[in-house]
Amino acid sequence: MSILSIVLQVILGLGFLMFGLMKFGSKQMVEGFKHYGYPGWFRLFTGMVEVISGVLVIAGIWNGTLAFWGSLLMVITMIGAILTHIKIKDTVGKMMMPIILFILGLAVLLINFGPLHG
Repeated sequence: MSILSIVLQVILGLGFLMFGLMKFGSKQMVEGFKHYGYPGWFRLFTGMVEVISGVLVIAGIWNGTLAFWGSLLMVITMIGAILTHIKIKDTVGKMMMPIILFILGLAVLLINFGPLHG
């Protein structure tokens, strides 16, 4: 495993853990999901997916298959976030974090694609 992959996995894993946990009670997240037009259960579901993907990506430092599945969840989640920002006609600036996380998640996904097939 390359140093680049380890660094990306730690950054993504910790970031997704932090943002995922925030979705369980942060007033900012509660208001944000209301603004996006999503029900409370979807905020909790998204938080759970983000926590699970963060744990998988960090555990993936030792097991590439876990990194693959965690980063796949991250990529799918960030596609949803980007589409949400487009749906509510947000500025590109407000979409930058999901776009960056999508790109970083995709990089980890591609780096760890090999362990599934070899």
